[in-house]
Amino acid sequence: MKEILVRADDLGYSEAVNYGLAKTLREGIIRSVGIMVNMPYTKHGYELIKDLDVCKGLHTNICVGRPLCNPSDVKSICDENGNLRASRDYRESYKKGIDFVDLDEVIMEIEAQYEAFVKLTGEKPHYFEGHAVMSDNFNKGLEIVAKRHDCEYLAASFNGPVKFRNTYLVASMDSVRPDYDPFESLKREVLRTDLKDNERVMFVCHPGYLDDFILRTSSLTVARTKEVEMAVSEETKKWLKDNDVRIITYDDLR
Repeated sequence: MKEILVRADDLGYSEAVNYGLAKTLREGIIRSVGIMVNMPYTKHGYELIKDLDVCKGLHTNICVGRPLCNPSDVKSICDENGNLRASRDYRESYKKGIDFVDLDEVIMEIEAQYEAFVKLTGEKPHYFEGHAVMSDNFNKGLEIVAKRHDCEYLAASFNGPVKFRNTYLVASMDSVRPDYDPFESLKREVLRTDLKDNERVMFVCHPGYLDDFILRTSSLTVARTKEVEMAVSEETKKWLKDNDVRIITYDDLR
């Protein structure tokens, strides 16, 4: 039997994203979901999926919406209006070799988001990672807070496997490509022959429907709707069954 970990990010991002993502969890193949806890629609998204037996992670967010901390306490990650700095700010600075994120400040915000996750869900995150930011200090902060609370930290890497418990995860996220076909991407990853016995593909999705907020704040749009369709499609389910593929979660990794 083949195994692949399929994960959905961004629950809470917007109302439309929540509806599309919840559909994939209720009717589709996805069983792991990352929750953004600082957004106005966080509670709405969680209410849609709280009765489901899914693996819930903290999708720590420092680049969209407002921080949970007072903006004056986390100035390095906020703009002049008190909103979190956009992901393009992090990308542009990273290219110049600059990390404007203050480690102590970002730890404070990560801690606040961890506490909000526990309050919302009643449990610790099953995995602990970050949303769409290129910053060494952000990654250091995530690891520090995860260890502080004895949570499983999932490092960010698309350049090679990352270790989670005793399994090495090879990340796959093709959604930024203009010719992206989620079903074809999933099939290609399942049929890989280059993985070692202790390696699994981690197929990262961002399923959701679209509304004005997501269109204004994210460059990832149409791909989200394609991923909803792929995840709930009977064709996808049949192909996985015919090819003896098991969808696993982080809880299955030992």
